[in-house]
Amino acid sequence: MDATRLALDLAVTIRHDGNGGVADDLADTAGLAAWTADRAAALDCAEDGPPPADEALLTAVRELRAAVRSLFARAVRPGPPSSADAHRLLPEDEALARLNAAAARVPTAPRLVWEPGAPPVLRDLPAGAPPAADRLTAALARAALAFLAGPDRALLRACPAPRCVRYFVKDHARQEWCKPSCGNRARVARHHERRRRSGDE
Repeated sequence: MDATRLALDLAVTIRHDGNGGVADDLADTAGLAAWTADRAAALDCAEDGPPPADEALLTAVRELRAAVRSLFARAVRPGPPSSADAHRLLPEDEALARLNAAAARVPTAPRLVWEPGAPPVLRDLPAGAPPAADRLTAALARAALAFLAGPDRALLRACPAPRCVRYFVKDHARQEWCKPSCGNRARVARHHERRRRSGDE
């Protein structure tokens, strides 16, 4: 899983719930355990599995997510941020400091991985034996930093569909929404707005 995918995966753990509200996939430790288990390899914890999803780790990951979403809001300017973030964005210097501190918690060293039948891949892997919780949060922070400093940042968008709170990377020139269902919802909302306006005239 590349940095773009991991950073976006963290950001979109806050999403539209399908009923006009917002769902949080990291609302509790069970949600965090499920989310990290699906991404163990990308989070530098494939060998011994993700760390136990306790309240301290949940708080650390949620604080990183707040920093990531705050910096995503900066990245999509001059467009508006996600409606889920508009009222609770961190100051940019605090968001940057939070990400940088988490990334620095675990030193890394370049390591060549060369699986049979595959091309060699250079990865920065944790050096030494840092605690699993630190490896996980540092991997998330490094992914967010790599994404924000990389070329995909210019393609980041906040989905403009009604009630959607997701960010997405624009994959093609005509893409306007994060998912087709958001496009459908936006078209329906525009249709209802046109009918309301014509009824008022």
